[in-house]
Amino acid sequence: MSDVRVTVQRDSEREERVVTTGTTAADLFQGERSVVAARVAGELKDLAHELADGDEIEPVEITSEDGLNILRHSAAHVMAQAVQELFPEAKLGIGPPIKDGFYYDFDVEKPFHPDDLKRIEKKMQEIQKRGQKFSRRVVSDEEARAELADEPYKLELIGLKGSAADAAEGASAEVGAGELSIYDNLDAKTGELCWKDLCRGPHLPSTRAIPVFKLMRSAAAYWRGSEKNPQLQRIYGTAWPTKDELKGYLDFLAEAEKRDHRKLGAELDLFSVPEQIGSGLAVFHPKGGIVRRVMEDYSRRRHEEEGYEFVYTPHATKGKLFETSGHLDWYADGMYPPMQLDEGVDYYLKPMNCPMHNLIFDARGRSYRELPLRLFEFGTVYRYEKSGVVHGLTRARGFTQDDAHIYCTREQMADELDRTLTFVLNLLRDYGLDDFYLELSTKDPEKFVGSDEVWEEATETLRQVADKQGLPLVPDPGGAAFYGPKISVQTKDAIGRTWQMSTIQLDFNLPERFDLEYTSADGTKQRPVMIHRALFGSIERFFAVLLEHYAGAFPAWLAPVQATCIPIGDAHVPYLAEFAAEAKARGLRLEVDSSSDRMQKKIRNAQKAKVPFMILAGDEDLAAGAVSFRYRDGSQENGIPKEAALAKLLDAVERRVQV
Repeated sequence: MSDVRVTVQRDSEREERVVTTGTTAADLFQGERSVVAARVAGELKDLAHELADGDEIEPVEITSEDGLNILRHSAAHVMAQAVQELFPEAKLGIGPPIKDGFYYDFDVEKPFHPDDLKRIEKKMQEIQKRGQKFSRRVVSDEEARAELADEPYKLELIGLKGSAADAAEGASAEVGAGELSIYDNLDAKTGELCWKDLCRGPHLPSTRAIPVFKLMRSAAAYWRGSEKNPQLQRIYGTAWPTKDELKGYLDFLAEAEKRDHRKLGAELDLFSVPEQIGSGLAVFHPKGGIVRRVMEDYSRRRHEEEGYEFVYTPHATKGKLFETSGHLDWYADGMYPPMQLDEGVDYYLKPMNCPMHNLIFDARGRSYRELPLRLFEFGTVYRYEKSGVVHGLTRARGFTQDDAHIYCTREQMADELDRTLTFVLNLLRDYGLDDFYLELSTKDPEKFVGSDEVWEEATETLRQVADKQGLPLVPDPGGAAFYGPKISVQTKDAIGRTWQMSTIQLDFNLPERFDLEYTSADGTKQRPVMIHRALFGSIERFFAVLLEHYAGAFPAWLAPVQATCIPIGDAHVPYLAEFAAEAKARGLRLEVDSSSDRMQKKIRNAQKAKVPFMILAGDEDLAAGAVSFRYRDGSQENGIPKEAALAKLLDAVERRVQV
């Protein structure tokens, strides 16, 4: 045996080690039970991987992002094995790890029943306890086809080698651009083959190394995401390093389900998505309309204070406009098909507002004295999302953007970006969101217009602006739109989920494509810089985020009904009706429950409707010219004079407090 020199990298510490030929990563990290794989020369490898002279090795802990993915991918294999043991006719699709879990697609005769999932999970537990070894072996394309001759979907993936990542979501977990490999599940005692699958890996050393898992649900999914392909059955599961982490995740899911905006939207009578209108096209009911109007009105007022000017543009346009902007080159798949009008002229529903705002800028000559020019619109746009990704208000086909486009000089650019980002963050805080980080999306080398120099200038300017906010800045390589880099504001809600909110994009290219100009101080024609800015992103999506953030219990300033007046008896109805009328005259939103229900049921109804305040009145209140306040938490203040009660309501609304 000869010596093999390797370097072990742990965070910032490096350790030189000398081992013998044949030493594996498992040998190197023997006794470290939390290490489930190794990163060797930058690539993830199984612990069974033999080390070579000069290798740099980094241990992969099961709690790391890579470690969790390996755990969940291994659990997906165990699930697929269990399915094929119980349903021998099942054909395998794709089974990658995903955020917080995994899935696997199967071609089966009929959809899985919840009882089937229980059987599959029990079978998985049996396989887990057997401690089958995950063993990797490299195969040629011909060998893979021969071994997987009965798996038509795997054969298709083999034919896509090198482009599988683009051809199907999750396919890169199975087929890459290089060598093919198959993972065998081997019996722990005899070494006999129990099951196998086409896979790039890596995996855990054995099925016994999977600590805990749970199957969640099944759903239909088209092969490779296309409605033209066969419909498969997808089983979702989750896996975690400890039972406590699994329990925490399941508790989180239960809380998220309670907050689901689609569920709350129906319960609180806020909005619906009628089947007669179509998927992804919502209608707002009166109470939801109040919340939306208040959101928009406050946003309008703040934009006016910041020097924005309001514009309005139509919902459809000739296709030529999107040829000029480049959207038909880069974004046609996300647009509705054209309507042929005016003797064969193509008209499109607009997917964004920026080209029309450029036409407003270009409608007359512009002077440097007008810049920065800040144009703002609540503009409804239409995007053809696939049916599988449409989700309530958060992923819709028709939605309204609070869209702004700022035209400025190069000299004004940095200050305007700084001012815009500060405005965005402060306005989001006003709506009750305050846990932020920023994401910087840079050029996609395969999908961009303009010169490298312009992109570098734009990206560096955004980076400097982001750094001034003192917030974490996370890189998003290749995530920019085709016309310029962007900063995205990411925020965490009340239960720790991250949502992308506002985006700010710097654009040197559309002004060029539209030949936009202004007259500078020396009389020469200059090209303006364009800043794209959507604060909410879309009104509908922001509505959904706030609905889930507050679990339907909006703060008083946003609540559709700010207080419900509850009379102790019928004799007290006129008194509270007069109080409600005075409140409405001051701009408050109150209702009087004059139904025949008992008082306790009226209180329960108001609690169920998540009304911020209840105003109660009985004989003593009438005699004293007062009311009693009841809060969401059940606490109560009695004998508050009517004027003081009105002042309390007005103060809660004005200060936008959560009660």
